[in-house]
Amino acid sequence: MNVSALEIDSTTVFDAPRLSMADLHACRAAIRVGSKTFHAASLLLPRRVRWPALALYAFCREADDAIDNAKNPLLALQELQRRLDRIYDGHPVDMPTDRALCAVVAQFAIPREILVALLEGFEWDASARRYENASDLRAYGVRVAGTVGVMMALLMGVRAPRALARAADLGVAMQLSNIARDVGEDARMGRVYLPRAWLRDAGLDAEAWLAAPTFDSRLGFVVDRVLDEARALYERSSAGVDELPIECRPAIHAARLMYAEIGHEVARRGGDSISSRAVVSGRRKLFLLFEAMLAATRRGAPDARPALPEAQFLLDAVSRYDREHGVQGDPTVGEGLLARELARVLGVFERLERIDRGAALAR
Repeated sequence: MNVSALEIDSTTVFDAPRLSMADLHACRAAIRVGSKTFHAASLLLPRRVRWPALALYAFCREADDAIDNAKNPLLALQELQRRLDRIYDGHPVDMPTDRALCAVVAQFAIPREILVALLEGFEWDASARRYENASDLRAYGVRVAGTVGVMMALLMGVRAPRALARAADLGVAMQLSNIARDVGEDARMGRVYLPRAWLRDAGLDAEAWLAAPTFDSRLGFVVDRVLDEARALYERSSAGVDELPIECRPAIHAARLMYAEIGHEVARRGGDSISSRAVVSGRRKLFLLFEAMLAATRRGAPDARPALPEAQFLLDAVSRYDREHGVQGDPTVGEGLLARELARVLGVFERLERIDRGAALAR
């Protein structure tokens, strides 16, 4: 049954004229199976943001898999771009993910250029693109994660350039943490995301190392440089979280702190992400949750530093869209809901902690 408006909570309505309950639940089911981590993390978001975020991420996950598994990634990318054209024309392909995304981009005024950039990042993965320097690496991080940060801000009703710049910073920082953690795993897939110039500076030849990936202090030095880049961006992003609607801040602070902790764990291992994969313990996650809750009650000074040069095109796309369509953000949504949201987020983490303990016992 199609619905003209899907009630998310008692104060907010997600207007979705082309979204059916069946489509929405299909998106959630796909995320539960293919992206359990994101599904669990989505529980931390207020309900008015959670549902459109699941719909958005279901398409992103499907697009990533389509390009990764394609014999010809370029043709797969062209097909995804065709689907995006139909989504933005208001006539999506007859698939739950496409119908749901069509409703989300219309409701939340998401410029097409942002999703095109995300698809480009997926194509860079499939083509084993080389990253020569820090700017190249940031450009990749902007596409596969900075885009997600910006779109999440748009789902929360935030469109100010300063806040979007910090959202992109956070996305890139999180991607850099992933890269530092997954050096060994990526190498076994034939991929190297570490800047080639940094490897040469450390006395390593990327191709020779890729043929027999092992850890030594030289590689640790390069991984530390990636972590330094991430730390700087996490620091910049903190002020941006304060500009989000207040009931969204606990979840985003939690994500910021927990991804940063992945990097801290890699650093504690001397940068060795070859021998084993860094994992944040459940107890540590719970501590970071309390830290996130406290951070959500404070508000620091805004950070007026410009966006990363590699991310500026995302902000330009939003500004251009807003000028052309007369769109304005609403950063005051949710004011007064912080106490309720903190209690709910704590309850979610208690549930996730019980699940983690049960999984550990089962092993």
